[in-house]
Amino acid sequence: MKREAPQAGGKPWLEGVRIWVVEDDLAWRALVLEELESHGASVRGIGSVEALYRELAVDRCDILILDIILPGEDGLSAASHLRRIGDMCIVLVSGRCGAADIARGLAAGADLYLGKPLELPVLVASLHSLYRRLATRIGGGDVAAEPATEAIPDWRLSANGWDLHAPNGCTLTLTAPERTLLRELFAAQGTPVSRTRLIAALTPTPQDFDPHRLEVLMHRLRSRVRAATGLPLPARALRNMGYLLVPGQG
Repeated sequence: MKREAPQAGGKPWLEGVRIWVVEDDLAWRALVLEELESHGASVRGIGSVEALYRELAVDRCDILILDIILPGEDGLSAASHLRRIGDMCIVLVSGRCGAADIARGLAAGADLYLGKPLELPVLVASLHSLYRRLATRIGGGDVAAEPATEAIPDWRLSANGWDLHAPNGCTLTLTAPERTLLRELFAAQGTPVSRTRLIAALTPTPQDFDPHRLEVLMHRLRSRVRAATGLPLPARALRNMGYLLVPGQG
């Protein structure tokens, strides 16, 4: 793989962009991480999809580079699941580069599909272009722009839905499932959201999802919000209807 020298002068192409690389080939992963870091990215290497899910439970990234052939769950399955629950950019990488393979990758939710062997200058340029498009969509064209917030009176989500701000100024960084639940509730703007809809947002296989898990997630979310902010989460459980986000209600 060819390497590209960092840009001379000016702002690095990937400055501040949080990029995770999911790849079980340690040597290739280390090379990619080093290259991305040299262009200003904040990088993290991960060895499997299962490890990725654990990382996403407590943190987030802007761009995910995901190899398709991995131990355990494969990259195609992971891309399909992640596209349902998150807004990070997904780049699939594979030695399989036929038209049908690329079509399957894009249909699974990938923003880009790059073939191996991968030229590092092509990867860096592709990620730069991808992140600029993302920033334009969420921040009016400035790569460093803060995503628009979602809000109901006194409560709001920011950082693309990952941070919950309470009326008293306290903030809680959400896990991926918590973010999914709250984004559905905020988007409903005072309208009840059915349990079926919430479960469908949480998993690509709702038929296999135990409904009691939703109640557990909401209970834990309420507990974490109260512990972090000292205030009750304004989410009401409505019998036979689902959940409703109402300011002033706990």
